[in-house]
Amino acid sequence: MSKTWRIIDIINWAEKYFSQNQFTNPKLEIEWLLRSLLKCNKLDIYLRFEEPLDSKQLLVLRSWIKRRVKNNEPLQYITGSCEFYGRRYIVNSKVLIPRQETERLIDIVIDKSNLVVKPYIIDVGTGSGCIASTLALEISKANVFGIDISSDAIKIAEENKFRLSVKNVFFYEMNILMDIPSKTYDFLISNPPYVSQNEMKNLSDEIKNFEPHIALTDFSDGLIFYRRLGEIGKKMLKINGWIVIEVGRREHSSKVYSIFKNLHYRNLELIKDFNGDNRVLIAQA
Repeated sequence: MSKTWRIIDIINWAEKYFSQNQFTNPKLEIEWLLRSLLKCNKLDIYLRFEEPLDSKQLLVLRSWIKRRVKNNEPLQYITGSCEFYGRRYIVNSKVLIPRQETERLIDIVIDKSNLVVKPYIIDVGTGSGCIASTLALEISKANVFGIDISSDAIKIAEENKFRLSVKNVFFYEMNILMDIPSKTYDFLISNPPYVSQNEMKNLSDEIKNFEPHIALTDFSDGLIFYRRLGEIGKKMLKINGWIVIEVGRREHSSKVYSIFKNLHYRNLELIKDFNGDNRVLIAQA
């Protein structure tokens, strides 16, 4: 690339290139990569569109585009970061990529935490720590604990905690299927692995080939973690404490609802995401 490549030239070229390679949102692809490369927001890209990229930047961008087109690797792993609740989190292939629908968990806990003087919150299967650190930042009076079976995930969560200067979040390695935390909490939050072994084959290659299977599936019927959290939830929660838990689409949500109903939790409710799907179950101890 000996000629001068301005930001606008790159956008025009990449849009065509991604389009030829059957990407559904070619413009979004290149905008994401440029935002990460230039550490700016979308608007800035267009305000700076006459600006040329230097050879180093072009080299990085070229390698990123190659990885995306050749392997269909997720953009978040290529650039090493992801937005969640308005903040940037480090991610890699050891942790699940945070999804926008998971932000509903945050809204619900913020809303209910107003009634608690000093909330104790536990996030089970914390991964990148995005839920735990977000809650700690949004509810400054809270103490938040994040646990995960994966030491690699805990490392990433700690890194995110450090980068965001979060003082009131604490991460531990723990296998929730074997152990129970010793404290009790006002909120038990989780986005557990809920894709069943059968459904794994229907996932897109982008998810199946790159995201950690241990964070996607329970290698069974997609309900193992819900049964376990239902069983131990009352021991883990203070009186009137809440479980706020992400569920899968369609019949998965009603199966999870039944688990908690049969265990006599109170005030059960399925809450819809922005697409109108039931995606969060709340239940009170």
